[in-house]
Amino acid sequence: MPPTTKKAGRRRTLRQILGGVRRRTRRAVGKVRRVWRRSLQLQVVTSTLVISMTVVAVLGAFLFQEINESVVNGRARAAMNEALSDRTQILAALAQKQPEDAKAGEAGKKQPPHPLDQVLNAIAGVSENAPRLRYDLLVLNPHEPGRSRAIGNVNPADIPLQLSEYLDRDVKRQKFDQPHSWLTTIPVKGEPRPTLATGVVISVPGDTGIQNYELYHFFPLTQEVEMLTSVRQLLVVVGVGLVLLLAAIAYLVARQVVTPVRLARQAAERLASGKLDERLKVRGEDDLARLATSFNEMAANLALKIHQLEELSQVQRQFVSDVSHELRTPLTTVRMAADLLYDAREDFDPMASRSAELMQAQLERFESMLADLLEISRYDAGAATLDLDSTDVRDVVLRAIADSEALAERHSTRFELRLPSEPCMAEIDSRRVERILRNLLFNAIEHGEGKEIVVSVGADRDSVAVAVRDHGVGLKPGEDNMVFDRFWRADPSRARTIGGTGLGLAISREDATLHGGWLQAWGQPGDGSQFRLTLPRAAGLDLKGSPLSLVPPEVEMRRTWRGHMTPVLTPATGDLHDE
Repeated sequence: MPPTTKKAGRRRTLRQILGGVRRRTRRAVGKVRRVWRRSLQLQVVTSTLVISMTVVAVLGAFLFQEINESVVNGRARAAMNEALSDRTQILAALAQKQPEDAKAGEAGKKQPPHPLDQVLNAIAGVSENAPRLRYDLLVLNPHEPGRSRAIGNVNPADIPLQLSEYLDRDVKRQKFDQPHSWLTTIPVKGEPRPTLATGVVISVPGDTGIQNYELYHFFPLTQEVEMLTSVRQLLVVVGVGLVLLLAAIAYLVARQVVTPVRLARQAAERLASGKLDERLKVRGEDDLARLATSFNEMAANLALKIHQLEELSQVQRQFVSDVSHELRTPLTTVRMAADLLYDAREDFDPMASRSAELMQAQLERFESMLADLLEISRYDAGAATLDLDSTDVRDVVLRAIADSEALAERHSTRFELRLPSEPCMAEIDSRRVERILRNLLFNAIEHGEGKEIVVSVGADRDSVAVAVRDHGVGLKPGEDNMVFDRFWRADPSRARTIGGTGLGLAISREDATLHGGWLQAWGQPGDGSQFRLTLPRAAGLDLKGSPLSLVPPEVEMRRTWRGHMTPVLTPATGDLHDE
């Protein structure tokens, strides 16, 4: 395999791995975000934790800083006092006459210790039996290094540069009683040791003039550092404990508040689902108790109003049903008389003959309206049922078009069929679906202005769809839902040309909903309108999309060409009007 192919394969594998990691990360972040948004208690506890952690961190840092400064400043003051005390003793030792100078000519004799060494040993707490250094000392003579002395593991290289500069400035200013201090670290056995270094100038008169010595003390801060470390650990432990305690308190407080709110939410959900007898338990007299009381009063008033509306609706439905039934008897009598007059219209004068024809047409419309009212009353009463059968939707479409051809010829309208070659089987009530399609075709003929009507059928694995497209006046924005309202007209001043009752589309939507499907409308002034019926292939199956687009393909293409893309979904996923 060529190296370039191997590299491309590795890059592709790496991209797949990174893509999987990103998808998992997004899913995890999405779950966390949903949990965060849904839990008020989690939000309260988390906010309390963040705020308390911030406050504890700030207070802990402030306290530790104050303790640190107090310890260091106290140690520095003690070191300054010791440095001044040692300076007095060392100054007295340097002022004494050195024994070796007086007896320099005597050889072979053991020289007595130098007074400075005696003083340094005494100051540092060192003896022959128990050597122990309280701190390190360095007496430095810059002009005569042989006279310098050191007690402990220090050397001139350990002197901080800033401290040395302070002493040089004191020498130039002839200030010999002002000690200085500086925090530094000295390596001891390969490990840095925090140390407080102090320095002071000692001026000693001699035979050759004034000699200036630099006295340095190196006080180890090991105990102080250990104490501060213990204090820091104690502050961290106390801070963590305090944060956890505050979180527990916030959890308990939030639980006391959130639990009644959660119970109220659950009660509201049950109330919304139809359980009108749902009530909350009232405990105490606090704000939450008053909230429960108000909720119960609201639920009682709502149940009363719903009961009143149900009774009123029942009365109205019963009234419509009774009127429709009662009108059938006189309508039958009038119909029989009108049929006799209509059959004998050729024997009448022209005006009477025309009146018989008009009466016949209006009686047919009246009968159709009575049938629609009875159908609407059955839907309102919840008594409508389906007679399901596995049917090829193409056959239902062809029957509906055959019933509409006579009306289409009178309006000089022709149909264009776009049917798939394979059967589109679905469990439907053929009578109701055919009625839906007839209503859609009649509506397209009435508002199509004599232009061509396109009828399309599509199907996928889960659903079938029929779209009826006209090129007439179209619909204005917002009318795509209003068109299914009972007795609604786009133009109230415009009369119906084919004698419709104004209930056809409302009944059609009820029929589609009874099947578990959708009946949706799209329209645009100048581009006509399109109605789409989507039904599930199997009864009880939930629809996820439609095999046909609600917006006509040519309109989508025109929008694309113009560069004004709108959020119209593809046929595979449905559209924005899907519910």
